[in-house]
Amino acid sequence: MFDFHIHSIFSDGELLPAELCQRYLSLGFEAIAITDHCDASNLEFVVESLVSFVEDLPKDFPLRVIPGVEVTHVPPNKIGKMVSLARTLGAKLVIVHGQTLTEPVADGTNHAAIEAGCDILAHPGFIGEEDARLARERGVFLEITTRRGHCYTNGWVLQVAQRTGAKLIVDNDAHTPEDILPYDQMLAVLKGAGASDEIIERVKYDSAQFLQSLISS
Repeated sequence: MFDFHIHSIFSDGELLPAELCQRYLSLGFEAIAITDHCDASNLEFVVESLVSFVEDLPKDFPLRVIPGVEVTHVPPNKIGKMVSLARTLGAKLVIVHGQTLTEPVADGTNHAAIEAGCDILAHPGFIGEEDARLARERGVFLEITTRRGHCYTNGWVLQVAQRTGAKLIVDNDAHTPEDILPYDQMLAVLKGAGASDEIIERVKYDSAQFLQSLISS
């Protein structure tokens, strides 16, 4: 059970990283990524803070915690530089805040994020087939989200992914305690978007493989 998109008090979340860990542990999760919102003003602070937190966890801590970022509302021509810098600073997972219907995200953000080789394109709105094919080629996951508002286009994202072969991932994008859904409810949201049992099993398998790649990197 995995959630690769979570926010702490280091951006606009309500919980400390330690409390996030305990809440996810109580729900039986195997791994999470804490991926706070970043732009040029706070990238270094967020990455260093999350890396420090993860390094300080006990070696036998029962939850795998991945330090990451969500590059957010960065101009498309700056996204590539920001993704590279985040990795250089120590982020193990890089999300880019996609063109959701609920915020005025700049046109071209989805394409720039995929070209930059981010790991996950969050809530990508009405992503086009050309960008979804590029995501497939670059190994970028398209996100199905349980987050209110951002979830409006889950069905569209699923359909485009099915037509193009792009990989899907399901995340909570949690900001508050109430946003943290158990894994079976996360999968129910995926099913509600129209996913078959076969697709759901593929998402679970791809998520596990993705975690292994993060651990070994």
